[in-house]
Amino acid sequence: MESNLREMLAVFARAKAAGDVRALPGIAVCSSGLEFAMFNGAILTAPVGSVAELEERIQTAAAYYAARALPWSIWVCREWLAGPVRSKVTETCHRQGMRLVVELPGMEAASLEAPLRPAPELEFQRVDDARTRSDFNSIMTVAFGIPYSLARQIYESKKTWLGGFTGWVAYREGVAVATAATLVAGGAIGVYSVGTLPQYRRKGYGEAVMRRALDEARTESGLERSVLQSSAEGLHLYQRMGYRSVARYAVFAKS
Repeated sequence: MESNLREMLAVFARAKAAGDVRALPGIAVCSSGLEFAMFNGAILTAPVGSVAELEERIQTAAAYYAARALPWSIWVCREWLAGPVRSKVTETCHRQGMRLVVELPGMEAASLEAPLRPAPELEFQRVDDARTRSDFNSIMTVAFGIPYSLARQIYESKKTWLGGFTGWVAYREGVAVATAATLVAGGAIGVYSVGTLPQYRRKGYGEAVMRRALDEARTESGLERSVLQSSAEGLHLYQRMGYRSVARYAVFAKS
């Protein structure tokens, strides 16, 4: 899961000519160069044994982003922290000037459960041209609250879709209504960017496009296991699909 997530953060960096992916001591940084913390990430690359060690790694990433005057975020998997460190992670990040953005369960499924209801009538298009890139971006801006001018520099960039990140858009009567994406890394299929426009939610569209994305990824990769980080809204859906929580992520950001 950690390996897959690192590759996902690198997708944002590689979308931009000025992007940078760098392995620093105990932590990797993936910078898009955009003024948006979630597109400039950092993630641990080895377990952490003490609060002092965690502080050192945060400070390493902080120095990198401070030199570039960029907002940034760090994804901390609590299972990579020694027991005494887990209860101190929020306090430690706060001392470094970072605020908690969200906590997410990391989930895994060896295989998916069968759907509980018939699939809705949708058309699925792989993200591979200007129209599908634009439609994918439009849903990302609404579903995840990303400023449009920044989101389009990632999701409408051809480079985003050249490194194994594969997106799908679901259309209902010609209208783009939902998205999902996959990335194969670390021996698993990572699921990302599952979003549905508000007026089309609770109709099974998000699940349908996610299943389509996973079907294609399984066919192309030969892998069955998939992983994801769940929002609070998506948790019950993923549990019904066969995912179980195996990790806990805390995401902190500094503007």
